[in-house]
This record gives sequence, structure tokens and C-alpha cells, in this order.
Amino acid sequence: MAKWVCDVCGYVYDPEVGDPDNGVAAGTAWEDVPEEWVCPLCGVGKDQFSEM
Repeated sequence: MAKWVCDVCGYVYDPEVGDPDNGVAAGTAWEDVPEEWVCPLCGVGKDQFSEM
């Protein structure tokens, strides 16, 4: 699975790790991350991420 990087702060979303602190379980593909999810570091939406 591809990783995604925040264009604003550089946070990397790794599907193998997910974001369990914010309700996204490990193994969650980017396409399955809820649209209302935001970057845990800077708060921007999914539209501000680019595939690595």
C-alpha cells in the first residue's frame, strides 16, 4: 500500500500503521480513511496529501 504525505507539514500517513489515535485502524487503505479525517499534526484535510 502506498504512503501519503501532507503537502503542508510533511506528516506521512502509512496505511500499515494507520492513525489509531484518531480513529483510523492499522491496515486502513488511504481510500478507506474517512473524508472528515484531518492531518494529526497540522489539521488539513485529505485533499492536501500527495501519494509518495
